[in-house]
Amino acid sequence: MARTTDSDLAPHELRVLVAVTDTGGFSAAAEALGLTQSAVSHSVRGIERKIGAVLFQRGRTGARPTPAGEKAVAHARRILRLLDVLTAEARGAARSEAAEGPLRIVAFRSAALHLLPPVLQRLRARHPAIEPRVRIVREVGRGTAGEVADGKADIAIATLGGSAPLPPGLVASGLFEEPYALVHAPGHSAPRSLPLVDWAENCGSYTRDWWATQDWIPKATVEAEDDGAVLSLVSGGHGMAIMPALSLTGAPTSVRIADLGPDRPTRQVGYVTTTELAGSAVVRALVRELRATVPPGVSLPGSEASPGRARGPQGIAAGRQR
Repeated sequence: MARTTDSDLAPHELRVLVAVTDTGGFSAAAEALGLTQSAVSHSVRGIERKIGAVLFQRGRTGARPTPAGEKAVAHARRILRLLDVLTAEARGAARSEAAEGPLRIVAFRSAALHLLPPVLQRLRARHPAIEPRVRIVREVGRGTAGEVADGKADIAIATLGGSAPLPPGLVASGLFEEPYALVHAPGHSAPRSLPLVDWAENCGSYTRDWWATQDWIPKATVEAEDDGAVLSLVSGGHGMAIMPALSLTGAPTSVRIADLGPDRPTRQVGYVTTTELAGSAVVRALVRELRATVPPGVSLPGSEASPGRARGPQGIAAGRQR
């Protein structure tokens, strides 16, 4: 039997690291864990001694992780999640259940609103023992993939193909390509001359080259919080917008959507998970349902995109690709 060494960290020590980070201090972590503050302090000092690095900056306002601490906590979250998966999958195997237990999903707003609902409906029907938990995360900075890298989610619905490299230990796979279209209020003979309404998540590196060649696109006159606010502003006659297909699902009748031509930009939507969780039953079950769902107006990777055309207010032009 293998022996533990003085440098091994126990699961309860990993939970202390996560609790201190989440609560922002030793006292609050102690309360959350049902321990004394001195026990938490002693545990953190012991962990730092084992690792050989200072993990938290202590101060009057609490404790926050150092760069070394951020790394340690991210790994702690992922290890603790694997322990949960170990228990759930062993229990499921004993009961002949294909998959069970919690499944932590993060997604950007339009994916959470228009992609996940039918996916989760089928997932629950086929795997009632899976407990999906969904959070919406803005796709800026480290975005949804960063939540997976930090151990805060098992799988992310993410936009792929940007210039930022995927964090170590993660794997990604594309699901579909969504085209961008021009959106404006009806009644304008020259909608491309309108002011631009935009939001921070919209123009990533996958569209930047196209955007730079379009002399007719001005700088954003109005920058909104999210794509829903953009649609509301456009429908109110405050300008035009350039938006991807998911954001235009169920767009109101008060806007018109026009194709941007054969050279229109697209963005790839896919999923990101960890190398450890990619083979887990809960993640594999969700991926199967994701691959079975292709929203209207998008195309599968490797397929020829449907030719665009202007569309009426109730649906995006391109039909479901098979």
